[in-house]
Amino acid sequence: MSKSSPVIHSAPSVGRLKANRWFATFWDWMSSHESKPVKKIRASIVSQASGRVLEIGSGTGASFQYYIPEAHVVATEPDAEMLKRAARHIDERGITNVELHRAPAEAVPFEAASFDTVVSCLVFCHVDDASAALSEIRRVLKPGGSFLFMEHVRSENGLWGWLQDRVNPVWRRLLGAGCNCNRRTQKAIEAAGLTIESITREGAVPPTSPYIYGVART
Repeated sequence: MSKSSPVIHSAPSVGRLKANRWFATFWDWMSSHESKPVKKIRASIVSQASGRVLEIGSGTGASFQYYIPEAHVVATEPDAEMLKRAARHIDERGITNVELHRAPAEAVPFEAASFDTVVSCLVFCHVDDASAALSEIRRVLKPGGSFLFMEHVRSENGLWGWLQDRVNPVWRRLLGAGCNCNRRTQKAIEAAGLTIESITREGAVPPTSPYIYGVART
């Protein structure tokens, strides 16, 4: 690492930590080749983040370029190989307002009510325990804080939803990192006690569609 490279902070955690070089390489390529509509959604969500921001499951840093300069971003990711690539991209792009921490979404090592905003972009298809991760989000958000999300979910169309349920076991193995194409993330957000202020659903063709994106608050 160069002298100016970002420090990757790591703390003891009860959650799952990992290092998958193949998937980090694949995900980095996928992130750099997102479709224009997905990039537009990501930019519209991330640019709303302000104050002290926690991004969970930040991957290789696809969202970093969209944060406003005034935001102080703490980005967490459980995969060491993802973080290495994220650190390199921070250097390459001259980003100065992002710090990296190795931690799973289910056990972030930060104090309660310590963030103004939490961001998740294509995270809840991967997390082992969505309810635990959302409980952590609610815990670390300040009262009235914003949870900004962009996720792919199970289709509400009966046939497509049924198809996603059938192919999900194979899909998880093909992706190599436990991606689920049939998560009911909107219901999980609501069940965690977060109030959805706005939500948009786009896309119609599974397996990794439709997308939901919007804002929830504590």
